[in-house]
Amino acid sequence: MSGRWAAGVEYLGTRYSGWQAQPHAPSVQGEVEKALSQVADHPVQTVAAGRTDAGVHGFHQVVHFDSQARRTPYAWLLGTNTNLAEDVALRWVQPVRDDFHARFSARSRRYRYVIHNARYRSALLDGRCAWVPWDLDADAMHRAAQSLLGEQDFSAFRGSECQSRSPMRNVIEVAVGRRARFVWLDIRANAFLHHMVRNIAGSLIEVGTGRQAESWIADVLASRQRTRAGMNAPAGGLYFVEAEYPAEFAVPLAPEFWLP
Repeated sequence: MSGRWAAGVEYLGTRYSGWQAQPHAPSVQGEVEKALSQVADHPVQTVAAGRTDAGVHGFHQVVHFDSQARRTPYAWLLGTNTNLAEDVALRWVQPVRDDFHARFSARSRRYRYVIHNARYRSALLDGRCAWVPWDLDADAMHRAAQSLLGEQDFSAFRGSECQSRSPMRNVIEVAVGRRARFVWLDIRANAFLHHMVRNIAGSLIEVGTGRQAESWIADVLASRQRTRAGMNAPAGGLYFVEAEYPAEFAVPLAPEFWLP
């Protein structure tokens, strides 16, 4: 079998400069392409559903690549994982139509931000969750986050290095919840600006601690000024959970996310 392939990638982003290949820094894309190229016996380039920053993790990142090498899905999966480091793995590989594009065919992307909300710092969760020792009111954070729904100008939550030509994004779903000592933010949108989720998470933490009122998030959004929003929350708490595609492409859905 040869042609266009799609794959699901899981990775711990702690030691990488992000998804995108960099000339002088380790990247997830670089590791995946190197492993795929060894299986294909020719250089392979990948395109991802979303680019994650340094330290950000991937639960069900979707990529596509082209190869004329005659390999079965299992050969791609087993061979690539054999050549990958322990913090990166393919979950599945399957052939797709030539018009499938991991980035442009996606209808939406979903991220989860996870906060360890406890008095003590956890050694085992270091780099995998943000740590907030002050009590967080997850219900207040959830109510405040609802002002983000719909197609709006997200300049107030946009990173200074963002290269997008438009600050307009459509947030389809947003929720904040608590499970034991974990508070999580789930957000789905058609696309995201640079640092958008981390800036939203940092601002919602201000609401959760009571330092800001629930209405403050709407005020910050309306201001379109990044200086009005909260901190850029740590990268280690952020996970690219999944991308959603039209059913015609038959891309596997992400399994239930296990954290928290």
